[in-house]
Amino acid sequence: MSLKKKLGALAALGLMTFLPAAHAADPFDFSPAQRGRLHTGKDAEAVNAISPSFKFVKESVLTIAIAPFAPPISTYATDAKTVVGFDPDFAHLIAEALGLKLELLPIAWADWPLGLSSGKYDAVISNVGVTEQRKEKFDFSTYRLGLHGFYVRTDSAIQAIREPKDVAGLKLTTGAGTNQERILLEWDRQNVAAGLKPVSIQYYDDDVTRWLAVTTKRVDANFNPNAPQAYEAAKNGQLRLAGTVNAGWPLKSDVAVATRKGSGLAVALTTAANNLIRNGTYGKALARWRLAEEALPKSEVNPPGLPKF
Repeated sequence: MSLKKKLGALAALGLMTFLPAAHAADPFDFSPAQRGRLHTGKDAEAVNAISPSFKFVKESVLTIAIAPFAPPISTYATDAKTVVGFDPDFAHLIAEALGLKLELLPIAWADWPLGLSSGKYDAVISNVGVTEQRKEKFDFSTYRLGLHGFYVRTDSAIQAIREPKDVAGLKLTTGAGTNQERILLEWDRQNVAAGLKPVSIQYYDDDVTRWLAVTTKRVDANFNPNAPQAYEAAKNGQLRLAGTVNAGWPLKSDVAVATRKGSGLAVALTTAANNLIRNGTYGKALARWRLAEEALPKSEVNPPGLPKF
């Protein structure tokens, strides 16, 4: 299906794509002013946790690299230059907790490891997952669960998808060659071995077509990263969450702030994050972007990550 036909079909259904420059129908604030952004005060405990040996890129400034890729995690505001979303909100909160000004540097996601290693910025807040291989070069301070979500039509008879047996006999769509496909294929293998009906998987090239497949009942559910789907569900009202699975299943995969290995900043970031969790500001910031499901009970420094394969 051509892009023009996809957009026409979506318009007929009341659905919209998440093109960064056009957020007219969104129940979100994409203005550059961000008047609804939460704020916090200086956190003495977090400030005192900064290693005396740590040198910021700029004095009194926390320089954070971020790759704007999709709402509600990070995207450009209506001025096409200000980065907004949950990750920028979290970066602002951390900077305020450390008593620093924030400078956000938009980058290409693939560039963050080299830029961080070479000292171009103090940290990266850009949907980076913790892995054992990355931990060899970087320190991590977790701030969000990495989740994949099963999204169904709002009128679907499916109430919950939490474990392998819940997908038996369903028609699903997911991304080919992805971690979520790996999870789904393993669940299907377990189901077939247990005598349950197999899953039927349909593959589409993009999120727009996957959402359209769900709303037109070509598939029962879309199983892909939770955040973009939560955003689309909030916009169009025709999709709802049926269940989430950790992106590292059967292990755990958290999203974290990345800093240089041994730089002495990770403990301070984790301290600030945990105090934001305790005082409720963190949860409110997630809820602002409809990401309450991705809340962590606590932030950790260098927790177990996905193993090397």
